[in-house]
Amino acid sequence: MKSYPVLLALVLCSCSVDEEILSGTLRAVVEDREFVLDNVIACAASSETGDLTHVFLYPRPGATDIRYFETSSLEADKNNFAEYKEVELIPKDVFNGYLKQVDTQVEEGKWVIVSFEEEGKIHLCNPIRIKKDSRPTEYLAENVEVADIDSPTPHFSWTDGTYNDTIIYFQVVSTSDDDLLSGTYTQEQMFRYYNTENVTLNITRGAPPDLIIGRSYGFTLMGVSEDNWVNLFSELSFTIQEN
Repeated sequence: MKSYPVLLALVLCSCSVDEEILSGTLRAVVEDREFVLDNVIACAASSETGDLTHVFLYPRPGATDIRYFETSSLEADKNNFAEYKEVELIPKDVFNGYLKQVDTQVEEGKWVIVSFEEEGKIHLCNPIRIKKDSRPTEYLAENVEVADIDSPTPHFSWTDGTYNDTIIYFQVVSTSDDDLLSGTYTQEQMFRYYNTENVTLNITRGAPPDLIIGRSYGFTLMGVSEDNWVNLFSELSFTIQEN
C-alpha cells in the first residue's frame, strides 16, 4: 500500500514530462524537417493599454499550422532554437484574414519567432525583440497627411514619432469593410496608391482596384525597427472626393 503514492508520483511526473515534450521547443519542431529562415513577414507591437503584445504576420496563401515561440529567459541567444518554447495561442484575423495576429503576455526583452508550414517546409520569421516597456508602440494619427484626395491615387506621407530607429514602413490601404486592397513596404515616409516605384516589399495580390469617388477607405501604417519591433502605429479613414 505504501508504494501507491510513489507510483502515483511517478505517473504524474511522467505525464508532466510528456506534456513538456509535446509542447516542445523550436529545435524539436524543426528537427529532421526542412526549414527556411527569414521567410515569414512578421513584427510585434505593444497594445495601446500595454498589457498585451500583438504579433502580426503575413500568412501566404496555402500557409498552414501557424505556431508561436518565445525564449524562456531574457539572456537567451536569439539564434539558438533550443531556447524557444512553443506557446499555444489562437491567431486572430486582421484585414479579414489577409494578415494574422497573435496576442500574448510576453516579458520585456524576450525574443519571439512565428512559423508556418508551406509546401512541406517550415518557414520561420526573423527573431522579434520584445520592447513593450522600454519602447512602447506609439499610437498616432495626426502624423499622417493625405494629399490628392480628389483622385483615385491619393498620396500619403508621414513623420516619425518619438523613436528614430525605424528602418522600414508598412502601409495598408483597405476598404471600409476591412478588406485589404494593397499592402506595401517603403523606406521612404511616403506612398502613393497604387504606385510601386518606391516600394521595397509588396504583399499585394494582383492589381488592386482604383479607389471610387464618394467611398471611404482606411489607411494603416506601421513603422518597424531593425529587430522587427513596431515603433509607430497609425490608423485613419479618408474619403475620395470629387474635383
